[in-house]
Amino acid sequence: MWNYLVRRLSYGVLILVGVNLLTFFLFFTVNTPDDMARLNIGGKRVTQVQIDKWKGERGYDKPLYWNAAEQGAGQFTHTVLWERSISLMLLDFGRSDSARSMDIGYEIKTRMGVSLTLAVPIFLLQVIASTGFALLLVFFRHSRIDFWGTVVCVLMLSISSLFYIIVGQFLFSRVLRLVPLSGYAGGLDMVKFLVLPVLLSLLSRLGTEARLYRVMFLEEMGRDYVRTARAKGLSEAVVLWRHVLRNALIPIITSAGSYLPYVFLGSLVFESFFGIPGLGAFVIDGIAGQDFAIVRVMVFLGALLYVLSNALIDVIYTWVDPRVRLA
Repeated sequence: MWNYLVRRLSYGVLILVGVNLLTFFLFFTVNTPDDMARLNIGGKRVTQVQIDKWKGERGYDKPLYWNAAEQGAGQFTHTVLWERSISLMLLDFGRSDSARSMDIGYEIKTRMGVSLTLAVPIFLLQVIASTGFALLLVFFRHSRIDFWGTVVCVLMLSISSLFYIIVGQFLFSRVLRLVPLSGYAGGLDMVKFLVLPVLLSLLSRLGTEARLYRVMFLEEMGRDYVRTARAKGLSEAVVLWRHVLRNALIPIITSAGSYLPYVFLGSLVFESFFGIPGLGAFVIDGIAGQDFAIVRVMVFLGALLYVLSNALIDVIYTWVDPRVRLA
């Protein structure tokens, strides 16, 4: 297993290098260091002297890809690409390009806790609710409960999460005044700020996940081991919980594992709409301000978490199914 994990993580390093290079290329295809300087300096009249000073302070005064003024390896190393990429691969996040020049590493540590308070309840409740709802539909398959439950799932997955947010904020915050419209607070006060985004995020994903799990459970219901279990006299509920659910854990783990990076990086949409100062809102601020330092770090962290989560999922496969071997 260890050889397999080392090989997977080695592939992951190549993926991270590719993501880093692609992010750099795409960002500076759309923007230039001069554009970034004008946006961050602000004002109607920005002189070239101010632009050159801003670029010099942040290391953007060098060529992006190739420095013809240098000799030997310096033609490649004395560039923005090399200086920004190497430091990032060493997990040196540096400071933001904005006027405040924030320490990105400190911001990530501070905001990650906020994102986790929102994402962890969503993750756990999503898995439990989707699995339980799908099992309920399969238990009452070919009945009105199954039919109307499937219709509800299709309706829920057809509605954008923005609709849930707008309606939820209007109904529960404006009309009923049960929870605050937006914001965040520490301690136990955070519950009243998080209960609505957690509920709305759960509703926005419940239809998709429950419908997927229902299909997987129905496929397992036709297996030989299910017919054998029924022949032994086991009840339908026992067959579902003890046999079908256990044998369907691998696709469930795969689906749930794909959400793990969002648990750490936060939700862009919900954090922005509800004014939650997590990593999702941090990414939105970086994109809006053309802050390449923030964008590259968050894209890199997202790719890193995907690589690690996929390796973790493979290990979990061996725990839930002894037939799986990592080779």
